[in-house]
Amino acid sequence: MRAFDDFDGEINRLKTLGRLRSLTPRRAEGIYLYTDHGERLCNFSSNDYLGFASRHCDPDRQGAGASALVSGWTELHQSLADDLAGFEQMEASCLFPSGYAACSGTVATLAREGDIIFSDALNHASLIDGCRLSRATCVVYPHRDMPALRALLGEQRRRYRNAWLVTDGVFSMDGHVAPLVQICDLAEEFDASVIVDEAHATGVLGDRGAGVAELLGVKHRVDVIIGTLSKALGAHGGFVASNSQVVRYLINRCRSLIYSTALPPVVVDAARASLNRIATTAADRQRVKSLARSVRAKLEQVVSVHEMDVPIIPVIVGADNQATCLAEKLRKHGFFVPAIRPPTVPEGTARLRISLSALHTDQMIEDLIRCMQKVL
Repeated sequence: MRAFDDFDGEINRLKTLGRLRSLTPRRAEGIYLYTDHGERLCNFSSNDYLGFASRHCDPDRQGAGASALVSGWTELHQSLADDLAGFEQMEASCLFPSGYAACSGTVATLAREGDIIFSDALNHASLIDGCRLSRATCVVYPHRDMPALRALLGEQRRRYRNAWLVTDGVFSMDGHVAPLVQICDLAEEFDASVIVDEAHATGVLGDRGAGVAELLGVKHRVDVIIGTLSKALGAHGGFVASNSQVVRYLINRCRSLIYSTALPPVVVDAARASLNRIATTAADRQRVKSLARSVRAKLEQVVSVHEMDVPIIPVIVGADNQATCLAEKLRKHGFFVPAIRPPTVPEGTARLRISLSALHTDQMIEDLIRCMQKVL
């Protein structure tokens, strides 16, 4: 992609100026840092002004104390980044303080002035904010409408240097799966790059739990994958996986990465342990898919049955007050099913959002269905 060549040019420019930055793993113990070369350095780089982050006896339980590019990047961070790159079948990855920071920062950084973004109408707010922060032109296409996207690309692509197709993998309030095969086809036809946020698919969909791109067989055709560590992985933080050019560029240019304190090592360790468990949790994935199919089948009169395996199940109600009233009735029966209202969803589409877990028992599901059938 032409965009990636542009990134190389910027990297070379920074290198010439002596401004090129990279992530260097260091191990913190109290007030000291230890490097891979065995140096012990008295740390004068941290923002741990009262020493709270550095007082733990276990170094892995210390706070990061500073941004990743200053002194917050440890061997644990690097190990998790390497593991994520392998999991996503990409050359490299980098970590962010949250999934929101990963989405908004990545889109805002990669899509630049002179570029154009094509963004799905129901993308997550973090992607939308990234589009708004970017200096690129942004065009919103109707949700999952591939003929409309193709027409827009045909009308506008040639006017811009680079084009970016930005989409959720699983849309968080609708449980819809993005048509990534068609999106990748259009990207190849119109020389565009594909950015996918796999936040709600990582760990759940695909043979290895590697998301919609894996499920639909387009892993090798997606240019940038954004994910979160705080949903199926049960930890905290976000990540981006891509080729080494993109990751190096983000490390040097992405403000939400550069100017945020790095994730605490204890969180990184938890995320790495969860990532390693995904390979051995096929039974949990099958369990949550089975529950999703069961709930959709039993509520087929009021929910979409097209994405049977997705554990996000919206029950569209329409009016805001009606959604909150139904949620309150369910709460009184012992179920927390939140009412989702605008601006999170479009006007007139307030809903109850069921989110399933492998920990839900068959009895819990039966009780929920019986209660919902009673109150709806």
